[in-house]
Amino acid sequence: MKKSVWMLVVTGVLCGLLQTDLLYAQEYIKVRWVDDGDTIVLADGRRVRYIGINAPEIAHKNRKTEPYGDKAKHYNKSLVLSKKIRIVFDKEKFDRYGRVLAYVYLADNTFVNLKVLESGLAYYYPHSLNRKYRELFLKTQRKAMKAKCGIWNRLDQKGALVIGNKKSRRFHTETCRYGKQIKKSNRVILLNKWKAFWEGYAPCKECQGAGKRF
Repeated sequence: MKKSVWMLVVTGVLCGLLQTDLLYAQEYIKVRWVDDGDTIVLADGRRVRYIGINAPEIAHKNRKTEPYGDKAKHYNKSLVLSKKIRIVFDKEKFDRYGRVLAYVYLADNTFVNLKVLESGLAYYYPHSLNRKYRELFLKTQRKAMKAKCGIWNRLDQKGALVIGNKKSRRFHTETCRYGKQIKKSNRVILLNKWKAFWEGYAPCKECQGAGKRF
């Protein structure tokens, strides 16, 4: 009897979580603020970080604006500011800063994450759990790279060798301390940054600071 009651409770909780996810997926809410090219603030105060992309940083604290950072922010604003959007989750719903991780759609079903990526104002940023659109994102990035849109217009297609981590899908310069810690089984040498991005790797935090990324 107790086991049956317990199963009913667990089932009820799971159904409640599923209904909450569906509610958020279908709910349209206004965008109150745009932080930068990949982060927005909703009318209810939630800060949303776009899954699967990473845009150049804008000036904050002691960091300078990175190349194309302001353009990425302005483009994102033109897409979503003061408009109603819906958010859709993947497996991991929050990042370490407490921001909501989501795929963002306009009322006409425009896929915002993808629009920023195809504009060349962000690059594909692989996530270990949120992988639903990884093939689509990489395919879109390659199109932007071929067209030399935005950030890809200034990335050197030659450059020095970089070290990739097949598990995390991050790449590192040869002097990066994190690159030196990669296990041999996960280590891969890539011809240059261009090749690394083309293969779906993204720079680690240490290697993507102002002046280093491109």
